Amino acid sequence: MPDLSPTTFKPILLKLIKSPQDFGAADIGLALDHVITPGATLPEQVGAFLTGLAVARVELREEFIIAAAAFIYSRAIPAVVSDADKGPIVDIVGTGGDGHNTFNVSTTAAVVAAGAGARVIKHGSRASTSSSGSADLLQALGCIFVPPQAKAPSPIPDIPFVFILAPHYHPALATLAPARRALPFRTLFNVLGPLLNPTRPRGMVLGVAEPALGPPFVAALKSGGVKRAYVVCGAEGLDEISCAGATHVWELLENGDVRERTLCPADFGLPAHPLSDVKSATPADNAAAFEALLTSGDNIPEHLTPILDFVLMNAAALLVVAGRAENFVDGVRLARESVTSGKAWHALEVFREYGVKESAEAELRT
Repeated sequence: MPDLSPTTFKPILLKLIKSPQDFGAADIGLALDHVITPGATLPEQVGAFLTGLAVARVELREEFIIAAAAFIYSRAIPAVVSDADKGPIVDIVGTGGDGHNTFNVSTTAAVVAAGAGARVIKHGSRASTSSSGSADLLQALGCIFVPPQAKAPSPIPDIPFVFILAPHYHPALATLAPARRALPFRTLFNVLGPLLNPTRPRGMVLGVAEPALGPPFVAALKSGGVKRAYVVCGAEGLDEISCAGATHVWELLENGDVRERTLCPADFGLPAHPLSDVKSATPADNAAAFEALLTSGDNIPEHLTPILDFVLMNAAALLVVAGRAENFVDGVRLARESVTSGKAWHALEVFREYGVKESAEAELRT
């Protein structure tokens, strides 16, 4: 194979722009190889490449999504997981970019589901399209994210909840960060993020911001080894199970079949709430709401009821995926008990203490 350079990237870029319908799985692998190789592309070429992908809407093509995720996985730092076979690892995440800027529901739901017995390893990053990303919230709560050691990575511990920071495991994508920040629209790599958890969870709740992404994403999860999943899109274009009304769902069953359905808050035994009642704020404000939600026992402040119900719905779905709940109503019951008993807050505390300990030990090694 010839050395990669801006010159060898030109025909790949030309094909994407001139014949996007012919730009296939092999092309995206070769293109990404150029983009992540130092000196193999010019900044202007990277910007044109990301724009071309966005205009061609390649994320709607199943084979393209699968090929791109597989390439990025091949360049990731492997995740070593303690007792990985002891029980199903699950994750809940959204693509972002839905424009609704809601509270950190997936992160909170992950912690709540962990308190109810699920083993959650959440893969996420800092905010790119909202005011508070998952990492921003957890950092505001005092959590520390320890990167894996390249030579002798410490296993991800067998504790109820763990958060791993995406850039720690996908350093190759860091080369794209400046170009992505400079563009005023979502790129392929925003929507790919939820597919790239290096621990390879067997169960997922994955939110997409438009219904057209449902079929290719559920196919990509199946191809990546996920056994049980809900790909969800609120009718408002929300990348969560909506607390305000209907949610489109593509359900991946254990036998590999996919079932489409529509859910609403009543299916969880909960009332509906407008999205205006579950808006995000700053990471510090969201952290304060998170702590009040999980440390108030049965006396949760009334103004947090919409956020509580929003979290319970999404946590319930994750508990069904994890095999901990028989159905959504049962999942809500388990999730509510996790919140009011303090088990959810304890799951967060265990992770926070782990991060502090690992960080101190890492400093001693340097």
